[in-house]
Amino acid sequence: MKILYVGGQKSGKSKLAEERALTLAKGKPYYVATYDNSYADAEMQLRLKKHKAQRQERFVTIEEPLYLDRVVEPGGVYLVDCLSMWILNLLEAEISYEAVLERLLAKDADMVFVLNSVGSGIIPDNALARKYIDLCGIVGQKVAAQCDEVYEAVVGLPKRLK
Repeated sequence: MKILYVGGQKSGKSKLAEERALTLAKGKPYYVATYDNSYADAEMQLRLKKHKAQRQERFVTIEEPLYLDRVVEPGGVYLVDCLSMWILNLLEAEISYEAVLERLLAKDADMVFVLNSVGSGIIPDNALARKYIDLCGIVGQKVAAQCDEVYEAVVGLPKRLK
C-alpha cells in the first residue's frame, strides 16, 4: 500500500500520515525523516522538536536526507516525512531524483508519503525557487500516480483525491 498526503504548511498532513502509518503497521513503523539537520536554523529546530514530540516513541526514526531508497526494506511500513524537504536537499546534490524515486516506489513495502503543496501561488522571480516548485509538482505527480490512495490535508481533515 502506498499513500500520499499533500497539503499546505500546517495543514495537518504529517499528523494524518502518522496516524495512517500506525494503522498499517503491526509493530512500530519506520519514520524516515528527510530534513538535512546540518542547517543552523533555530525555527526549524523547533519544528523538528514538535514533530518528534508528536510521534513520541511510536516510530523507529531513520534520518535520511537523500537516498530514501536505501533505507526502505521489503515488508516494512514507512512514513516518509517529507518529500518536499527531500527535494530541497536534492537541489544542492548531484543525485537523480528520478532514479531514487523509481527505486523507492518499486520497493515492496507499505509507504506513506508527505508532500507540501507549494505551487498554488505566483511564479517566483528566481530560478532556484522555480526549480524547487517545479520539482515538487513533478515528484508529486509521479508519486500520486503510483499510490493506491492520495489525500489532500485541509485544516487537519483528509480529503480523498484517489
